[in-house]
Amino acid sequence: MSNRKRIINILCTLGPSSMNQATIERLEERGVNLFRINLSHTPLDKIAETIETIQKYSKRDTPICLDTEGAQVRNGTMVPDTVVKDRQHIRLVSDPVIGTEECISLTPTSVFSELKPNSLVGIDFDGVVLLVLKSDENSAETVVLNGGRVGSNKAVIVDPAPVLPPLSEKDIEAVKIGNSYGITHYALSFANRADDVRALRKLTGPDSTIISKIESKLGVRNLDEIMVETDEILIDRGDLSREVPLENIPLLQKAILRKANIVNTPANVATNLLESMIVNRKPTRA
Repeated sequence: MSNRKRIINILCTLGPSSMNQATIERLEERGVNLFRINLSHTPLDKIAETIETIQKYSKRDTPICLDTEGAQVRNGTMVPDTVVKDRQHIRLVSDPVIGTEECISLTPTSVFSELKPNSLVGIDFDGVVLLVLKSDENSAETVVLNGGRVGSNKAVIVDPAPVLPPLSEKDIEAVKIGNSYGITHYALSFANRADDVRALRKLTGPDSTIISKIESKLGVRNLDEIMVETDEILIDRGDLSREVPLENIPLLQKAILRKANIVNTPANVATNLLESMIVNRKPTRA
């Protein structure tokens, strides 16, 4: 584990609309300390190009952080404005099909071996909940308990929680690309245990800075051992609120920060607010 000198004050995610010289320079002028690339929304073949663009326009050589997909389930690309209704039957598949109100793809494929009859599958923040009726290694038949809108590439919560690898195949390839460009900062999404941090550290090297994202009940339960291995933690209130009752988030957040302060582990608190203020009439769970 590298030393825990605090280096991050403002962590800023760059996306398609902000990946340009003017925006990068303005963000640096305003004190951004780290540029984040979200691997969940960046294709593997675009990672090198994205890193090159940031490095080209960064006058102060602001560090870049690759944020892994981590141990999470996500749905695939959906037909725009897909809405599912209560009691409707939906087939979940491992094939990368375009999702509709009748069929939705999930990744990683290993999740299907974990789905059992009566498992619950929650998709996105709009409250869509499916009940698994039957499943095999590549698909599952479900019925909608709670309908709503389903967007593309959204986080999926499965209850009981499946056992997933800490890094996806895409993460592993992305780290190789990052290493080749001298990237030393990495965020581990859905850090569930100390072994997850060690697995990433093995790929990134002993001098890397790892930010472990606490966004699951298992991550909270194993927080003490995670903080021994990580350089920083980040509380993702939005994803954590999928597994923890919403009214408990403020108390839990304070408890996590208190623990981090006791052992001198730098802590970040983050959630997606600005986009939700544009597209939603009411506040989101986060």
